[in-house]
Amino acid sequence: MSCVVEAISLSTPDEVLKELSDEFESCPPQDVLRWALAEFGHDVALATGFGAEGCVLVDMLARIDSRARIFYLDTDVLFPETYELRDHLAAQYGVKFERHATTLTLDAQAARYGERLWESNPNECCRMRKIEPLKEALAGLAAWITAIRRDQSPARARAGIVERDAKFGVLKINPLAAWSSRDVWNYIFKHDVPYNPLHDLGYTSIGCQPCTTPIADDEDPRAGRWRGKCKTECGLHQ
Repeated sequence: MSCVVEAISLSTPDEVLKELSDEFESCPPQDVLRWALAEFGHDVALATGFGAEGCVLVDMLARIDSRARIFYLDTDVLFPETYELRDHLAAQYGVKFERHATTLTLDAQAARYGERLWESNPNECCRMRKIEPLKEALAGLAAWITAIRRDQSPARARAGIVERDAKFGVLKINPLAAWSSRDVWNYIFKHDVPYNPLHDLGYTSIGCQPCTTPIADDEDPRAGRWRGKCKTECGLHQ
């Protein structure tokens, strides 16, 4: 099957968008990325939190075009290992990571909302430190590329390879939607892709340091996120 599809935009009807997305189901992620760059140019960007999946996409993008836009959301409470990985990836692949963050410092946040807002009101903390910066990052873009997989959580189970992101008013491209965790790690080991060493310590899903813990072997891969809270997503993919 050819992995070349027709042009799309935010105004493309839902049924046409689904047909195009379905055609990509049999295509490797690299073909999806090549299409996205050819279709949208500088108006598409990869969003990464520097998880294993994100590192795979950074590797793939850099092999296609190291000038492709890549951004991350800096909450100011990421793990030191995450910042080190960012620098490692930038040096190894020659890519530039665009930083987006709130202007509200952690001290100002504590003064306004109380200490450790991520414990007392994690949804509000995520809104200020992740969702609002994402809106800023997506302003002016036609589409964004994410590293989500369908088997990561119920909220992601129906993700298309290409879909409309009504929440943020752009198109959303998920090249790894159909991949499994095994697919991701097979690619990492085959291509010697740098990854966060916390993965080797039981951290299967890595977010902000105060809200992320390692998991036991019999736990859900995202059980370490917001442990003890009725929360499994930060709001970026809901």
